[in-house]
Amino acid sequence: MSRSRRQSPGGLARGGELHGSQKKEKRLLIHQALTRDPVDVESLQAAALGPGGLLTDEIRRKVWPKLLGVNVYSLPSKPGQEVRQNHKDYNQVLLDVHRSSRRFPPGMRAEQRQILQEQLTDVILHVLKAHPELHYYQGYHDIAVTLLLVAGERMAIALLERLSTLHLRDFMDPTMDSTKHILNYLMPILQRESPRLHDFMLRAEVGTIFALSWLITWYGHVLSDFRHILRLYDFFLASHPLMAVYFAAAIVLYREEEVLACDCDMPSVHQLLSHIPPDLPYETLVVQAHQLFQRLPHTELARQAALQLHKSIAIGSFLEFQQAASCQRPDAILRRQQEHSAPSGTETDRLLPPTEHSPLVKAAVWGLTATLGAAALAVTQTALEWAPEFLLQLF
Repeated sequence: MSRSRRQSPGGLARGGELHGSQKKEKRLLIHQALTRDPVDVESLQAAALGPGGLLTDEIRRKVWPKLLGVNVYSLPSKPGQEVRQNHKDYNQVLLDVHRSSRRFPPGMRAEQRQILQEQLTDVILHVLKAHPELHYYQGYHDIAVTLLLVAGERMAIALLERLSTLHLRDFMDPTMDSTKHILNYLMPILQRESPRLHDFMLRAEVGTIFALSWLITWYGHVLSDFRHILRLYDFFLASHPLMAVYFAAAIVLYREEEVLACDCDMPSVHQLLSHIPPDLPYETLVVQAHQLFQRLPHTELARQAALQLHKSIAIGSFLEFQQAASCQRPDAILRRQQEHSAPSGTETDRLLPPTEHSPLVKAAVWGLTATLGAAALAVTQTALEWAPEFLLQLF
């Protein structure tokens, strides 16, 4: 067993999950952070980083917008057909979306999946049309579909737009130069942590291309379990744009013995590393990646990675983004402001709580209503509105 394989975060139940009382406490802390004025973004980040992440999609629909500075009561309108007209990337987006069937929940009816794929196409094209400076890349749809499945179409547009101009910005340049520079952080981290592993990979001439799809899709393309993908999205949304690179380093370091045991040549090492095992200890790796980031700041690695900070838009704009995010108002105030400013007769869809916009939540609520009747629906709506004392009774 390697050093990294023996480590595990303490205080967790089997499989890295929180105990029931710990989940209850975490839900309450998140609620308190969301209702403070201004919103306690640091506590929300700590919750997303901590064991279990944000726990449920209902919580993610409340917290993800705050982590990205998105006002859920001022979301973009539902896209119309105009987003598809004369767009240079339309055919490629359509092709990638049609190939994304495996990213949808198993057992979903074909007609439901087709509707979501149509929405996914519109979400992507809406962002690209609003930002002509952004260039589509294959794998972008893997990030967009994760946001869509959790948050619904309109909120997914807002979240994807923020991510595309912040965390993902370097991947959306017209060339791969900025992406290659971001990848260049990986080897210096490995060199600092395990010179033996680093030298072995240099001799094998494997490079860092094995991690390309990890970074540009936030691991959405290479992981089969949607729960693991969501756990990582919680982590990355609460972290520096380079955290996906540090997580890649944590994976490679965790598999150090496997790497050193294989033939020291590019095909062997690349094949091993490009396939992520399904049973990785994600909570342990999240902790280790966060520790790597604290122990090896990106500013110290920049020179060795041959990356000048001003060349990275994502890194250069992150501090300003953090400062803006710390000044957000709680949703209760944003909702009142929207209600007071909306003219009479405004469509009620614009004032619905964020949970109403998720197609998966709608399907679940419809099923619950059909089974248990309107009383169950009322209870569910109340729970989703975050009454803290009710949450404590439920969990």
